Amino acid sequence: MNPSLTRIIALCSAIAMQGIPLCTHADDSASPCAALKRIVAAAPQHFASLSPDDGRAVAQPYGDDAQCTATGANYQCMWSVRDAGSGTNALEGVGADIAACLPNATHDVNSPGRQHFYLGTRGNRTEIAAQVDGPARVKLSVSHE
Repeated sequence: MNPSLTRIIALCSAIAMQGIPLCTHADDSASPCAALKRIVAAAPQHFASLSPDDGRAVAQPYGDDAQCTATGANYQCMWSVRDAGSGTNALEGVGADIAACLPNATHDVNSPGRQHFYLGTRGNRTEIAAQVDGPARVKLSVSHE
């Protein structure tokens, strides 16, 4: 093992033994992919297994104030982007996350203000839409027919 890595591991272990949480692992952060997959998996059951916090990880790379709600056959999250006026950039990022995390999704709308994907066939389809809501807000909507 690399001597530098060995020293880092030893230091983290010593700090952990003192109860000081200074060392973290990459997988400790929220995952947009895990959140998107969890939301889509809950769609056929009308999002009954989700809480408002379940969607926050989707927004976390772009904003910190996500508010999510589940109502019937819809799950929606809205958030302000960190950099005022960059809603379009955040929308592109969310669209890229959806495409990367849900490779079986069909991407049928790609415009500056809206990204739309779907999974499944008519009558049993999960729709995923992300759109800008003003210059500095993004909205993610997931619904199931």
